[in-house]
Parts: sequence; structure tokens; C-alpha cells
Amino acid sequence: MDETAAREHTARRPDRILLALVGVVVLLVVVALAVVFTRGEPAPLDEASPAGVVQRYSKAVIDGDSTTAQSYLTEGAKSRCRGAYVSEPAPARVVLVSTTERTDSATVKVSIVRSSQGGPFGPSEYEMEDAFSLLKVNGKWLIDQPPYPLVDCTVVPVKP
Repeated sequence: MDETAAREHTARRPDRILLALVGVVVLLVVVALAVVFTRGEPAPLDEASPAGVVQRYSKAVIDGDSTTAQSYLTEGAKSRCRGAYVSEPAPARVVLVSTTERTDSATVKVSIVRSSQGGPFGPSEYEMEDAFSLLKVNGKWLIDQPPYPLVDCTVVPVKP
């Protein structure tokens, strides 16, 4: 092989390596996008568990379904409602942190994330941890005290 052919052969090798690296990066980006867009909804937790009750209640509040949200509250929690808290937007998401279950009561800690569109720098998020207090009523877990950002008192209970 003469000197010119050897130089051309050496010059092509880095191009192939670069092409292979670009291909790997493109493949990783495609896989990452597929993972992000196919995550979907979280799996529903057992409705008979404190965390499952909190998950369903939180989803109902975020979706604006007050009737369903109220069905997960104790009578005491319903009686403490004093109207809707319309000045603040509903949380964007609620993440389970921990669950402490006792015989007739439970505490479910959650992380509550709120989003707002306003502000001088565009949309912003605020995250806080808080806890739900639950009681077992007739063998069923019900929320006795939801965290303030997840209080839904828009449905006024009908008293007989």
C-alpha cells in the first residue's frame, strides 16, 4: 500500500467512529423519549389500603370530581368543611412518601406539587410535604384530615 492510500485509509476510520457515536446518541435519545411518553398513569394501589384511598381521593381532587373526593372522607371531615378554597389552583401531582398503618388509624405522608403560570420568569412549581390522617370506619379506610392543599369542600353534605 502506498503512502497516499494509507493516509486515506486512516482518514476514513475516524469518520466511521464518529458516525457510530452519533448513531448511539440518536438511539439513546429515541429510547429516552419512548420511556417518557409511555409512562402513563401510575398503577392503582389497593383501594382497601390507606395509600390506595389517598391515591383515589387525590386524583378526584386534582380532576375536580368533588363528589368522588367526598366519598373518601369521614363524616367528621365532611362536617368541618366550610366551603371551597377557590383562590388556589389544585395541585399538579401528589407523590406517596410513606405510610404508617395502625389498627384503627393511619398516616399517609405525601409530597404535593403545585404549579402556577404567572410570575416574571414564567411557570413555577412549589413542592411541600404533608400528611393525611385516616380512620378505619366499619372496616373501611376514610380520610379524617386531608392536607390543606387537598381539601375539597365544594360539595356541601346534605343533612337529614
